Amino acid sequence: MHQISINMWKWYALLSALFAALTGILAKVGVKGISGNVATAVRTCVVLFVAWGIVLFGGQLKEVRELSKTNLIFLLLSGLATGCSWIFYFKALETGDVSKVAPIDKLSIVFVMILAFAFLGEPMTVKTVVGGALIVGGTLFLVL
Repeated sequence: MHQISINMWKWYALLSALFAALTGILAKVGVKGISGNVATAVRTCVVLFVAWGIVLFGGQLKEVRELSKTNLIFLLLSGLATGCSWIFYFKALETGDVSKVAPIDKLSIVFVMILAFAFLGEPMTVKTVVGGALIVGGTLFLVL
């Protein structure tokens, strides 16, 4: 059972990357002629309905009552960070090429690594440092 769960996170992460790529392409077309703020608001409504639909049809609504104060605080902060990320992403897409905006946006990977090392105590290995450096180098190569 443990082996299955290890492999599943990799598939979920790969699907996340695929949908993130589609998000960039679809958003670039969708933002044409409107402000990034309007585009973000529309997209957020869709995400809201899909997420609550999954909770309702998955029978997980009872978990809402089980949220701790810590859960709520950090999920609210995460939601604020997500909102800011989306607003700035759409602002960048309004005038920038998606092929340049997306790689800069993906520098979030390096920021996550640094924050995970600093605040979550995750191990900093040679592999993660070199991988992060390659991401930064590749991003600079693509956008300069």
